[in-house]
Amino acid sequence: MVLTGGRVMDPESGLDGVRNVGIRLGKIAAISERPLQGRTSLEVKGLVVAPGFIDLHSHEQDDENYRYKARDGVTTALELEVGVSPVKDWYAARAGKALINYGATSGHIPARMAVMHDPGAFLPTGPAAHRKATPEEMREIEDLVRRGLDDGALGIGMGIAYVPSTTHPEILTIFRIAADRKVACFVHTRSVGIAEPGSTTESMEEVIAGAAITGASIHVVHITSMSLSQTGLALEMIDGARKRGLDVTTEAYPYTAGQTAIDSAMFDPGWQEKLSITYYKDLQWVATGERLTADSFAQYRKTGGFVIFARDSRGGSAPGGRVSWRDDSERRSYRAG
Repeated sequence: MVLTGGRVMDPESGLDGVRNVGIRLGKIAAISERPLQGRTSLEVKGLVVAPGFIDLHSHEQDDENYRYKARDGVTTALELEVGVSPVKDWYAARAGKALINYGATSGHIPARMAVMHDPGAFLPTGPAAHRKATPEEMREIEDLVRRGLDDGALGIGMGIAYVPSTTHPEILTIFRIAADRKVACFVHTRSVGIAEPGSTTESMEEVIAGAAITGASIHVVHITSMSLSQTGLALEMIDGARKRGLDVTTEAYPYTAGQTAIDSAMFDPGWQEKLSITYYKDLQWVATGERLTADSFAQYRKTGGFVIFARDSRGGSAPGGRVSWRDDSERRSYRAG
């Protein structure tokens, strides 16, 4: 097949120009300014031709989710933050069926949920979120995390904010496993805000110190939605760590809102002060698009579900307004994003 006349963009090499692309047996065989001949030719003038995008932060990986990603140019979806457990079962459920490439970390959160018999679905709502693990439970959590790596996980996923009862020694233990196995640990930091204790600065210090102590490679997930107005400081901290030889990286959302489960520990008492958000102005219920009040928040907190908090990285509110879904599939697509 030949793709003719498209704007070819390759981030790795820096190429950005009109080219013809030849594909043979599913692989790129030629990139040329000159005409190419093929059995099939597709005119792509005015379109961008690029390598498939890799989504580092992809939850709810099902067939519908994969279809939307493919239409967006995403050819690899990775569940790195929360991760999965058991990893073997997760891979088996997608083998030979998925429309795009996929991968996941060995999740500390789902391992903790399994060991501590938490009733939550995707995120914990019971003891895994709110109780310190016993020594025996900790050994079982470690075993599950290691087993996930044995079964092909891409690293270790940690969402400290969703399991705030996790102690500092427990985090160091998980970081040591990552260092021993020479895999990265993808971390949702513990807290957000400028108030001490529990500030963004403290949360960044926790993971950077853990990297220095254990030698683990740390990737801080979605830094803007966790650091908000402190994003500049958080980036300075990462830059300083990297200049001193630590392997610490991060990424940012390409949008100005975050989303999570309303019944998770993120919305435990004190969330308004930590996140600097209000009900109606900043919280939006995914299922209907409605803005929340104190009463509706309390109702949905009991039933569970997904909520959008529309804050940008400067600490201000993102554009408001009610979302109107065309149909149920559009609502699910927005949630999956």
